[in-house]
Amino acid sequence: MARKNYTDEFRRRAVELYESAPGATLKGIAVDLGISRGALKEWVGNLGSGMITVGASTVSTAGRPESQSARIVRLEAENVALTAEARKLATERDILRQAAKYFGRGDELVNRFQFVEDHKDAYGVKRLCEVIEVARSSFYAWLAAAPGRSARVAADEVLAERIRVVQDPEQGGDRAYGAPRVTADLNEGAAPEERVNRKRVARVMREHQLAGIRLRRRVTTTIPDQSGRRFPDLVQRDFTAAEPNQRYVGDITYLPIGDGSNLYLATVIDLCSRKLAGWQIADHMRVGLVEDALHVAAHDRGSLAGAVFHSDHGSVYTSKAYVTLCKELKVTQSMGGIGSSADNSLAESFNATLKRELLEGRPTFPDQGTAYRAVFRWANRYNTRRRHSAIGNISPNAYEAALSASLTEAA
Repeated sequence: MARKNYTDEFRRRAVELYESAPGATLKGIAVDLGISRGALKEWVGNLGSGMITVGASTVSTAGRPESQSARIVRLEAENVALTAEARKLATERDILRQAAKYFGRGDELVNRFQFVEDHKDAYGVKRLCEVIEVARSSFYAWLAAAPGRSARVAADEVLAERIRVVQDPEQGGDRAYGAPRVTADLNEGAAPEERVNRKRVARVMREHQLAGIRLRRRVTTTIPDQSGRRFPDLVQRDFTAAEPNQRYVGDITYLPIGDGSNLYLATVIDLCSRKLAGWQIADHMRVGLVEDALHVAAHDRGSLAGAVFHSDHGSVYTSKAYVTLCKELKVTQSMGGIGSSADNSLAESFNATLKRELLEGRPTFPDQGTAYRAVFRWANRYNTRRRHSAIGNISPNAYEAALSASLTEAA
Protein backbone atom coordinates (compact mmCIF):
# COMPACT_ATOMS: atom_id res chain seq x y z
CA MET A 1 0.00 0.00 0.00
CA ALA A 2 1.10 3.59 -0.56
CA ARG A 3 3.40 5.24 1.89
CA LYS A 4 1.68 7.77 4.21
CA ASN A 5 4.69 9.57 5.64
CA TYR A 6 7.79 10.70 3.81
CA THR A 7 11.31 11.35 5.03
CA ASP A 8 13.07 14.65 4.38
CA GLU A 9 15.47 12.73 2.11
CA PHE A 10 12.53 11.45 0.03
CA ARG A 11 11.10 14.97 -0.31
CA ARG A 12 14.46 16.42 -1.41
CA ARG A 13 15.00 13.62 -3.91
CA ALA A 14 11.50 14.09 -5.32
CA VAL A 15 12.10 17.83 -5.81
CA GLU A 16 15.53 17.18 -7.35
CA LEU A 17 13.99 14.63 -9.74
CA TYR A 18 11.30 17.11 -10.85
CA GLU A 19 13.71 19.99 -11.37
CA SER A 20 16.28 17.85 -13.22
CA ALA A 21 13.78 16.46 -15.74
CA PRO A 22 13.22 18.96 -18.60
CA GLY A 23 9.59 19.08 -19.66
CA ALA A 24 8.40 17.01 -16.70
CA THR A 25 5.07 17.91 -15.13
CA LEU A 26 4.12 17.86 -11.49
CA LYS A 27 1.43 15.31 -12.25
CA GLY A 28 3.74 12.96 -14.15
CA ILE A 29 6.41 12.92 -11.46
CA ALA A 30 3.83 12.63 -8.67
CA VAL A 31 2.17 9.62 -10.32
CA ASP A 32 5.56 7.90 -10.75
CA LEU A 33 6.42 8.41 -7.09
CA GLY A 34 2.99 7.46 -5.80
CA ILE A 35 2.25 10.82 -4.19
CA SER A 36 -0.31 13.54 -4.75
CA ARG A 37 0.33 16.40 -7.16
CA GLY A 38 -0.47 18.87 -4.38
CA ALA A 39 2.14 17.35 -2.07
CA LEU A 40 4.84 17.51 -4.75
CA LYS A 41 3.90 21.10 -5.60
CA GLU A 42 4.20 22.04 -1.92
CA TRP A 43 7.62 20.36 -1.66
CA VAL A 44 8.85 22.16 -4.78
CA GLY A 45 7.67 25.46 -3.33
CA ASN A 46 9.39 24.84 0.01
CA LEU A 47 12.56 23.04 -1.10
CA GLY A 48 13.01 23.82 -4.80
CA SER A 49 14.35 26.73 -6.81
CA GLY A 50 11.15 28.73 -6.39
CA MET A 51 9.78 28.16 -9.92
CA ILE A 52 7.35 25.50 -11.10
CA THR A 53 5.89 24.53 -14.48
CA VAL A 54 2.17 25.17 -14.96
CA GLY A 55 0.95 24.18 -18.41
CA ALA A 56 3.44 25.72 -20.88
CA SER A 57 4.55 28.56 -18.58
CA THR A 58 7.01 28.89 -15.71
CA VAL A 59 5.74 30.95 -12.80
CA SER A 60 6.90 31.96 -9.32
CA THR A 61 5.58 29.88 -6.44
CA ALA A 62 5.03 33.09 -4.48
CA GLY A 63 2.19 34.05 -6.83
CA ARG A 64 2.43 37.83 -6.12
CA PRO A 65 2.78 40.44 -8.94
CA GLU A 66 5.94 42.55 -8.99
CA SER A 67 5.80 46.35 -9.53
CA GLN A 68 7.92 47.97 -12.27
CA SER A 69 10.05 49.95 -9.78
CA ALA A 70 10.64 46.87 -7.66
CA ARG A 71 11.60 44.94 -10.78
CA ILE A 72 14.14 47.63 -11.78
CA VAL A 73 15.71 47.61 -8.31
CA ARG A 74 15.84 43.83 -8.33
CA LEU A 75 17.40 43.66 -11.80
CA GLU A 76 20.02 46.29 -10.95
CA ALA A 77 20.97 44.35 -7.83
CA GLU A 78 21.10 41.15 -9.85
CA ASN A 79 23.30 42.85 -12.45
CA VAL A 80 25.81 43.94 -9.78
CA ALA A 81 25.82 40.46 -8.31
CA LEU A 82 26.22 38.84 -11.72
CA THR A 83 29.14 41.13 -12.62
CA ALA A 84 30.92 40.22 -9.41
CA GLU A 85 30.13 36.57 -9.96
CA ALA A 86 31.46 36.78 -13.53
CA ARG A 87 34.78 38.16 -12.27
CA LYS A 88 34.94 35.45 -9.64
CA LEU A 89 34.16 32.73 -12.18
CA ALA A 90 36.77 34.08 -14.60
CA THR A 91 39.42 33.85 -11.89
CA GLU A 92 38.28 30.37 -10.91
CA ARG A 93 38.33 29.31 -14.56
CA ASP A 94 41.94 30.49 -14.87
CA ILE A 95 42.86 28.61 -11.70
CA LEU A 96 41.18 25.39 -12.81
CA ARG A 97 42.70 25.62 -16.30
CA GLN A 98 46.17 25.77 -14.77
CA ALA A 99 45.27 23.04 -12.26
CA ALA A 100 44.08 20.56 -14.90
CA LYS A 101 47.55 19.20 -15.61
CA TYR A 102 48.08 18.54 -11.91
CA PHE A 103 44.87 16.56 -11.47
CA GLY A 104 45.78 13.93 -14.05
CA ARG A 105 48.64 12.54 -11.99
CA GLY A 106 48.61 9.71 -9.41
CA ASP A 107 47.26 10.84 -6.04
CA GLU A 108 44.78 13.60 -6.89
CA LEU A 109 44.66 15.08 -3.38
CA VAL A 110 48.44 15.31 -3.09
CA ASN A 111 48.64 16.99 -6.49
CA ARG A 112 46.02 19.52 -5.41
CA PHE A 113 48.25 20.41 -2.47
CA GLN A 114 51.22 20.72 -4.83
CA PHE A 115 49.21 23.01 -7.10
CA VAL A 116 48.40 25.30 -4.15
CA GLU A 117 52.07 25.39 -3.17
CA ASP A 118 53.17 26.26 -6.72
CA HIS A 119 50.56 29.04 -7.23
CA LYS A 120 50.03 30.51 -3.76
CA ASP A 121 51.99 33.69 -4.59
CA ALA A 122 49.70 34.47 -7.54
CA TYR A 123 46.28 33.73 -6.05
CA GLY A 124 46.71 33.21 -2.31
CA VAL A 125 46.27 29.99 -0.35
CA LYS A 126 42.71 30.74 0.79
CA ARG A 127 41.33 31.33 -2.72
CA LEU A 128 43.14 28.35 -4.21
CA CYS A 129 41.90 26.00 -1.50
CA GLU A 130 38.33 27.19 -2.00
CA VAL A 131 38.41 26.71 -5.77
CA ILE A 132 39.97 23.24 -5.81
CA GLU A 133 38.06 22.18 -2.68
CA VAL A 134 40.75 21.32 -0.14
CA ALA A 135 40.96 22.41 3.50
CA ARG A 136 43.65 24.97 4.28
CA SER A 137 44.52 23.09 7.48
CA SER A 138 45.13 19.94 5.42
CA PHE A 139 47.33 21.88 2.99
CA TYR A 140 49.47 23.31 5.80
CA ALA A 141 49.74 19.87 7.42
CA TRP A 142 50.91 18.46 4.08
CA LEU A 143 53.43 21.29 3.77
CA ALA A 144 54.81 20.63 7.26
CA ALA A 145 55.30 16.95 6.47
CA ALA A 146 57.32 17.66 3.31
CA PRO A 147 60.77 16.60 4.66
CA GLY A 148 59.56 13.18 5.81
CA ARG A 149 57.61 12.75 2.62
CA SER A 150 60.69 13.41 0.50
CA ALA A 151 62.57 10.71 2.36
CA ARG A 152 59.74 8.22 1.79
CA VAL A 153 59.58 9.11 -1.91
CA ALA A 154 63.30 8.43 -2.24
CA ALA A 155 62.92 5.09 -0.44
CA ASP A 156 59.99 4.18 -2.69
CA GLU A 157 62.10 4.92 -5.77
CA VAL A 158 64.72 2.50 -4.52
CA LEU A 159 62.08 -0.15 -3.87
CA ALA A 160 60.54 0.42 -7.33
CA GLU A 161 63.91 -0.27 -8.92
CA ARG A 162 64.20 -3.52 -6.94
CA ILE A 163 60.72 -4.51 -8.14
CA ARG A 164 61.70 -3.85 -11.75
CA VAL A 165 64.60 -6.26 -11.32
CA VAL A 166 62.25 -8.93 -9.92
CA GLN A 167 59.95 -8.47 -12.94
CA ASP A 168 62.70 -8.26 -15.58
CA PRO A 169 62.86 -11.53 -17.59
CA GLU A 170 66.42 -10.72 -18.69
CA GLN A 171 67.49 -10.83 -15.04
CA GLY A 172 65.59 -14.02 -14.24
CA GLY A 173 62.40 -12.25 -13.22
CA ASP A 174 58.81 -12.63 -14.33
CA ARG A 175 56.72 -9.78 -15.78
CA ALA A 176 53.51 -11.47 -14.61
CA TYR A 177 54.48 -11.28 -10.94
CA GLY A 178 52.01 -9.34 -8.80
CA ALA A 179 52.49 -7.91 -5.32
CA PRO A 180 52.39 -11.24 -3.38
CA ARG A 181 55.10 -12.93 -5.47
CA VAL A 182 57.19 -9.78 -5.77
CA THR A 183 57.09 -9.42 -1.96
CA ALA A 184 58.13 -13.04 -1.50
CA ASP A 185 61.06 -12.57 -3.89
CA LEU A 186 62.21 -9.38 -2.18
CA ASN A 187 62.02 -10.90 1.29
CA GLU A 188 63.67 -14.20 0.42
CA GLY A 189 67.00 -14.30 2.23
CA ALA A 190 66.71 -10.63 3.27
CA ALA A 191 67.84 -9.38 6.68
CA PRO A 192 65.00 -8.44 9.07
CA GLU A 193 65.60 -4.72 8.60
CA GLU A 194 65.45 -5.12 4.80
CA ARG A 195 62.13 -6.96 4.67
CA VAL A 196 59.22 -5.11 3.05
CA ASN A 197 55.49 -5.16 3.70
CA ARG A 198 53.20 -6.55 1.01
CA LYS A 199 50.88 -3.54 1.20
CA ARG A 200 53.79 -1.19 0.61
CA VAL A 201 54.92 -3.26 -2.36
CA ALA A 202 51.41 -3.14 -3.81
CA ARG A 203 51.26 0.63 -3.37
CA VAL A 204 54.64 1.23 -4.98
CA MET A 205 53.77 -1.07 -7.88
CA ARG A 206 50.51 0.81 -8.39
CA GLU A 207 52.14 4.25 -8.21
CA HIS A 208 54.94 3.26 -10.62
CA GLN A 209 52.65 1.28 -12.95
CA LEU A 210 54.43 -2.00 -12.28
CA ALA A 211 51.34 -4.20 -11.93
CA GLY A 212 51.76 -7.77 -13.13
CA ILE A 213 50.03 -8.95 -16.28
CA ARG A 214 46.47 -10.06 -15.58
CA LEU A 215 43.18 -10.70 -17.34
CA ARG A 216 40.30 -8.26 -16.99
CA ARG A 217 37.79 -9.50 -14.42
CA ARG A 218 34.06 -9.01 -14.10
CA VAL A 219 32.73 -6.89 -11.25
CA THR A 220 32.08 -9.18 -8.28
CA THR A 221 29.27 -8.21 -5.93
CA THR A 222 29.19 -11.39 -3.85
CA ILE A 223 32.29 -11.66 -1.67
CA PRO A 224 32.54 -15.22 -0.27
CA ASP A 225 31.76 -15.63 3.41
CA GLN A 226 34.77 -16.35 5.63
CA SER A 227 32.97 -16.31 8.98
CA GLY A 228 31.69 -19.88 8.86
CA ARG A 229 28.13 -18.78 9.68
CA ARG A 230 25.45 -20.84 7.98
CA PHE A 231 21.69 -20.29 7.69
CA PRO A 232 19.09 -22.76 6.40
CA ASP A 233 17.29 -22.22 3.10
CA LEU A 234 13.75 -21.36 4.23
CA VAL A 235 12.62 -20.39 0.72
CA GLN A 236 13.67 -23.44 -1.33
CA ARG A 237 13.16 -21.52 -4.59
CA ASP A 238 9.51 -20.87 -3.74
CA PHE A 239 9.41 -17.12 -4.30
CA THR A 240 5.87 -16.56 -3.06
CA ALA A 241 4.17 -15.53 0.17
CA ALA A 242 0.55 -15.52 1.30
CA GLU A 243 0.66 -11.98 2.69
CA PRO A 244 2.96 -8.95 2.53
CA ASN A 245 5.73 -8.53 5.08
CA GLN A 246 6.26 -12.27 5.54
CA ARG A 247 9.16 -13.20 3.25
CA TYR A 248 11.76 -11.05 1.49
CA VAL A 249 14.72 -11.59 -0.84
CA GLY A 250 17.65 -9.25 -1.42
CA ASP A 251 20.93 -8.90 -3.27
CA ILE A 252 23.65 -6.41 -4.28
CA THR A 253 24.26 -5.35 -7.87
CA TYR A 254 26.65 -2.86 -9.42
CA LEU A 255 25.76 0.22 -11.48
CA PRO A 256 28.55 1.03 -13.99
CA ILE A 257 29.52 4.70 -14.32
CA GLY A 258 31.10 6.34 -17.37
CA ASP A 259 34.31 7.28 -15.53
CA GLY A 260 35.06 3.61 -14.80
CA SER A 261 33.77 3.60 -11.23
CA ASN A 262 30.72 1.75 -9.89
CA LEU A 263 27.85 2.41 -7.53
CA TYR A 264 26.27 -0.50 -5.68
CA LEU A 265 22.57 -1.12 -5.08
CA ALA A 266 21.22 -3.28 -2.24
CA THR A 267 17.58 -4.40 -2.31
CA VAL A 268 14.86 -5.87 -0.07
CA ILE A 269 11.94 -7.29 -2.13
CA ASP A 270 8.62 -8.61 -0.76
CA LEU A 271 7.83 -12.06 -2.17
CA CYS A 272 4.07 -11.59 -1.86
CA SER A 273 3.59 -8.34 -3.79
CA ARG A 274 7.04 -8.00 -5.42
CA LYS A 275 7.27 -4.59 -3.73
CA LEU A 276 10.71 -3.05 -3.39
CA ALA A 277 10.29 -2.39 0.31
CA GLY A 278 13.85 -1.19 0.89
CA TRP A 279 16.86 -0.16 -1.16
CA GLN A 280 20.07 1.80 -0.80
CA ILE A 281 22.86 2.98 -3.09
CA ALA A 282 26.50 3.57 -2.09
CA ASP A 283 29.94 3.67 -3.68
CA HIS A 284 31.04 0.65 -1.60
CA MET A 285 29.89 -2.89 -0.74
CA ARG A 286 30.48 -2.76 3.00
CA VAL A 287 27.93 -4.13 5.46
CA GLY A 288 26.49 -0.64 6.00
CA LEU A 289 24.98 -0.80 2.50
CA VAL A 290 22.77 -3.83 3.23
CA GLU A 291 22.05 -2.59 6.76
CA ASP A 292 20.69 0.68 5.37
CA ALA A 293 18.50 -1.17 2.86
CA LEU A 294 16.99 -3.29 5.64
CA HIS A 295 16.44 -0.21 7.82
CA VAL A 296 14.54 1.44 4.93
CA ALA A 297 12.33 -1.66 4.61
CA ALA A 298 11.66 -1.63 8.36
CA HIS A 299 10.68 2.05 8.17
CA ASP A 300 8.42 1.44 5.18
CA ARG A 301 6.67 -1.53 6.80
CA GLY A 302 6.60 -0.16 10.33
CA SER A 303 8.05 -3.45 11.57
CA LEU A 304 9.73 -6.55 10.11
CA ALA A 305 9.13 -8.70 13.19
CA GLY A 306 8.57 -12.32 12.18
CA ALA A 307 9.63 -11.84 8.56
CA VAL A 308 12.15 -14.02 6.70
CA PHE A 309 14.96 -12.39 4.69
CA HIS A 310 16.60 -14.60 2.03
CA SER A 311 19.97 -13.80 0.39
CA ASP A 312 23.13 -15.39 -0.95
CA HIS A 313 26.13 -16.28 1.22
CA GLY A 314 27.91 -12.96 0.65
CA SER A 315 30.14 -11.84 3.50
CA VAL A 316 28.02 -8.74 4.21
CA TYR A 317 24.94 -10.87 4.87
CA THR A 318 26.83 -13.28 7.15
CA SER A 319 28.71 -10.53 8.98
CA LYS A 320 28.29 -10.20 12.73
CA ALA A 321 26.86 -6.69 12.35
CA TYR A 322 24.15 -7.77 9.90
CA VAL A 323 23.23 -10.85 11.92
CA THR A 324 22.88 -8.60 14.99
CA LEU A 325 20.66 -6.16 13.07
CA CYS A 326 18.37 -8.99 11.92
CA LYS A 327 18.02 -10.16 15.51
CA GLU A 328 17.22 -6.62 16.65
CA LEU A 329 14.53 -6.32 13.96
CA LYS A 330 13.32 -9.88 14.72
CA VAL A 331 14.06 -10.98 11.17
CA THR A 332 14.91 -14.63 10.43
CA GLN A 333 17.76 -15.06 7.94
CA SER A 334 17.63 -17.58 5.10
CA MET A 335 20.30 -18.40 2.51
CA GLY A 336 20.48 -20.55 -0.59
CA GLY A 337 23.26 -22.92 -1.51
CA ILE A 338 26.79 -21.57 -1.93
CA GLY A 339 27.49 -20.70 -5.56
CA SER A 340 23.89 -21.27 -6.67
CA SER A 341 22.38 -18.16 -8.26
CA ALA A 342 19.11 -20.04 -8.87
CA ASP A 343 18.46 -20.10 -5.12
CA ASN A 344 18.10 -16.30 -5.23
CA SER A 345 16.90 -15.98 -8.80
CA LEU A 346 14.11 -13.49 -8.09
CA ALA A 347 16.58 -10.94 -6.75
CA GLU A 348 18.93 -11.67 -9.67
CA SER A 349 16.05 -11.16 -12.11
CA PHE A 350 15.16 -7.85 -10.47
CA ASN A 351 18.75 -6.62 -10.91
CA ALA A 352 18.78 -7.62 -14.57
CA THR A 353 15.45 -5.88 -15.20
CA LEU A 354 16.59 -2.66 -13.55
CA LYS A 355 19.76 -2.43 -15.64
CA ARG A 356 18.01 -3.39 -18.86
CA GLU A 357 15.32 -0.78 -18.45
CA LEU A 358 17.54 2.05 -17.19
CA LEU A 359 20.62 1.59 -19.39
CA GLU A 360 18.65 0.69 -22.54
CA GLY A 361 21.65 -0.97 -24.11
CA ARG A 362 24.18 1.67 -23.02
CA PRO A 363 27.27 0.31 -21.24
CA THR A 364 27.27 2.86 -18.40
CA PHE A 365 25.47 5.74 -16.71
CA PRO A 366 27.00 9.16 -17.55
CA ASP A 367 27.79 9.98 -13.91
CA GLN A 368 26.86 9.02 -10.36
CA GLY A 369 24.23 11.74 -9.94
CA THR A 370 22.39 10.61 -13.07
CA ALA A 371 22.54 6.99 -11.93
CA TYR A 372 21.09 7.83 -8.51
CA ARG A 373 18.25 9.92 -9.93
CA ALA A 374 17.41 7.24 -12.49
CA VAL A 375 17.23 4.51 -9.85
CA PHE A 376 15.27 6.77 -7.48
CA ARG A 377 12.57 7.38 -10.05
CA TRP A 378 12.54 3.81 -11.38
CA ALA A 379 12.40 2.24 -7.90
CA ASN A 380 9.41 4.33 -6.85
CA ARG A 381 7.66 3.82 -10.19
CA TYR A 382 8.35 0.08 -9.81
CA ASN A 383 6.12 0.10 -6.71
CA THR A 384 3.48 2.58 -7.83
CA ARG A 385 2.95 1.98 -11.56
CA ARG A 386 4.96 -0.89 -13.02
CA ARG A 387 2.81 -3.93 -13.79
CA HIS A 388 4.02 -7.37 -12.71
CA SER A 389 2.82 -10.56 -14.39
CA ALA A 390 3.31 -12.56 -11.17
CA ILE A 391 0.62 -10.53 -9.38
CA GLY A 392 -1.94 -10.14 -12.13
CA ASN A 393 -0.27 -7.37 -14.10
CA ILE A 394 -0.85 -4.66 -11.51
CA SER A 395 1.62 -2.67 -9.43
CA PRO A 396 2.85 -3.90 -6.04
CA ASN A 397 1.10 -1.06 -4.23
CA ALA A 398 -2.18 -1.78 -6.03
CA TYR A 399 -1.84 -5.49 -5.27
CA GLU A 400 -1.26 -4.86 -1.58
CA ALA A 401 -4.20 -2.46 -1.41
CA ALA A 402 -6.51 -5.00 -3.08
CA LEU A 403 -5.26 -7.80 -0.84
CA SER A 404 -5.79 -5.69 2.27
CA ALA A 405 -9.32 -4.88 1.17
CA SER A 406 -10.16 -8.53 0.56
CA LEU A 407 -8.78 -9.59 3.93
CA THR A 408 -10.82 -6.86 5.63
CA GLU A 409 -14.01 -8.02 3.92
CA ALA A 410 -13.28 -11.64 4.86
CA ALA A 411 -12.83 -10.64 8.48
